[in-house]
Amino acid sequence: MNRLQAFAADLLEREGALVEPIEPEGLEVLAPPQLQQAIGIPDLCRLGFGASLPPGARRVGIEADWLARFAGVIGERGKWMRRVLRPSNPPLAGVERLLEHELALPNATFRLRCAGPVWTRYLILDFRFTALSDEKREGLLKLGINLATGAVIDDALERLMSRLDTQAEEESLPEGVDLPPPWDRQRVLDLVSRTLRPLLEREIAPFAASLQRRLARDQARLRDYHNRLFQDAARRLATLPDGEDRRQRERQRAEAIQREYRVRLDDLGRKYALRVTAEWVQTLELVMPVQRLELLIRRRKGERVVHTDWNPLARRLEPLPCAFAHAADRVRLVCDDALHIVGAEGLAACASCGRPYCRVCHPRACPKCRRSETTLIVALGQAGLPLRGSPLAWRGLSAGGDNEAGIPGPGRDGLSDGGASRKGGPSGHGL
Repeated sequence: MNRLQAFAADLLEREGALVEPIEPEGLEVLAPPQLQQAIGIPDLCRLGFGASLPPGARRVGIEADWLARFAGVIGERGKWMRRVLRPSNPPLAGVERLLEHELALPNATFRLRCAGPVWTRYLILDFRFTALSDEKREGLLKLGINLATGAVIDDALERLMSRLDTQAEEESLPEGVDLPPPWDRQRVLDLVSRTLRPLLEREIAPFAASLQRRLARDQARLRDYHNRLFQDAARRLATLPDGEDRRQRERQRAEAIQREYRVRLDDLGRKYALRVTAEWVQTLELVMPVQRLELLIRRRKGERVVHTDWNPLARRLEPLPCAFAHAADRVRLVCDDALHIVGAEGLAACASCGRPYCRVCHPRACPKCRRSETTLIVALGQAGLPLRGSPLAWRGLSAGGDNEAGIPGPGRDGLSDGGASRKGGPSGHGL
């Protein structure tokens, strides 16, 4: 029985249907009236899930609308789950060496104050994303948050999720366990709005790069074609004497070629425009013991205490939380003013005056030259996505509703590399 067949059989049985497996890879279903209406099947039917169907069976697959039908039956159930695990959580050996290997603070020093076992809770959020252009890409993305430390578990999340099925689930918490308080909705949304965008950029980067290559190829073809037309018109124009009516017609033809080229460029930009949407699907609250390390971080004359957890299932020290945006690596920097712990982009140099400054202390502009920077440009630049000539735009990634921001399309100064005139006058060398 394949996974889709097993899922459908379990769901139909939970909804009161009588289900009998049949060969090859099928189900015979006797459905109650409410289930018949919900998924559009008769009272007695056969469903097929493989390449070969049982006699009289309907084909069920992910390419049809069956997943939407099953989702309608499930409704809001399964949106929130809670699991309590109690894996082995022995004391850490060689903590100092672990910190030297896992923790990177180039502009600050740190000292271990204490370490010991505690219980924590994680929120693991599942998102379905869709990247839509002239092609479509879909996928699922997980975001894990430690509610005690605020850390985003990125590199250790896959290892953690792969070991969940091997762990026995506890029915309740042991007595005397103190858990971190749950976050309010706005705090979760604020973290998601900062973190989800870089994760999505990394996921769709290969797809966006392929679109960029195809856009550049089509732009080159369009430029070559209109250059030939323009140069033909320019050659004819050069052979005609001044004041002749044909010269004016050739000049108008050259200008029309330029206008058509710009219109076709805009059409290409719309064709390859990329819209990315992300939709929350499910939340898993994971309660389990960890080893908590308390660190004293010093930067010049300032110091602060931070906590980080070692997860016994992932067998990895979680990164320090970034106060600015999600940083994929583990390198953290400490600002001078308020000792904010940020990734490299949170303490990057100003693009205008070159002075590094903390984006958490000064979110709107550089304190020296007052030049403002937008979070979108910083995020896309750090992800390696092109900022010029890219048709990317984003939708649905902010906590407060749809947020869409386009990135300027290709330059339109002319068609050829040499002798181009922005005002559209013929030059004899190209547009």
